[in-house]
Amino acid sequence: MGTAVPHHIAIVMDGNGRWATKRYLPRVAGHKKGVDALRACLRHCGERGVKVLTVFAFSSENWNRPPEEVSGLMELLVLALGREVPDLNAEGVRIRFVGDRSALSDKVRAGLLQAEAATAANTRVLFNVCFNYGGRWDIAQAAQQLAARGEAITEQSLDRAMALAYCADPDLLIRTGGEKRISNFLLWQAAYSELYFSDKLWPEFDEAALDEAIADYASRERRFGRTSEQLASSDKKAA
Repeated sequence: MGTAVPHHIAIVMDGNGRWATKRYLPRVAGHKKGVDALRACLRHCGERGVKVLTVFAFSSENWNRPPEEVSGLMELLVLALGREVPDLNAEGVRIRFVGDRSALSDKVRAGLLQAEAATAANTRVLFNVCFNYGGRWDIAQAAQQLAARGEAITEQSLDRAMALAYCADPDLLIRTGGEKRISNFLLWQAAYSELYFSDKLWPEFDEAALDEAIADYASRERRFGRTSEQLASSDKKAA
């Protein structure tokens, strides 16, 4: 069986827009509700001993959404940073933003840097926010780094050049909203992650839903290419 609580959880927070549409609200209202759900999820993860939470906040494909939704998301990010960072800092949460910042406005980039600097010394929970991120972009930028340095491209060197090289790969990857795909999220890092799909829209993904996902994870056997017999043998030796 797997470890009861995953060290690193990654989440594709899907369903904000559909949550709002069902209630005849603008899609941005769903994203605002999604921020509340994320804040609660981060707190619940910390209470359960999860050390790393990585979320897909804005993909490199999300620029294709209606302009008013994109601008609303950008404004929401800035507002959320100003509102949430002081409390997160007090709770020992370290924030890191992962993704291509070149397309972001000066205002948004400044907000990301300030949040990272304010929480840099915290160690209780590492909170990675993937913003303007894509798994293919991540692999490409890693390869570009190695090529620029004249370094051989191997699995090990690529792994060291990935945007999330500073933390362990996710043990559990959750996607809400009923879709069963990972949509260009952590393509490299999720190679051995356990996948869990929830029909709940992200604003509805509450403490009980998180516990269900963790319990499902704990029931699985993570073999990493080995057999069940090999795992049992190594467990006996460790004991």
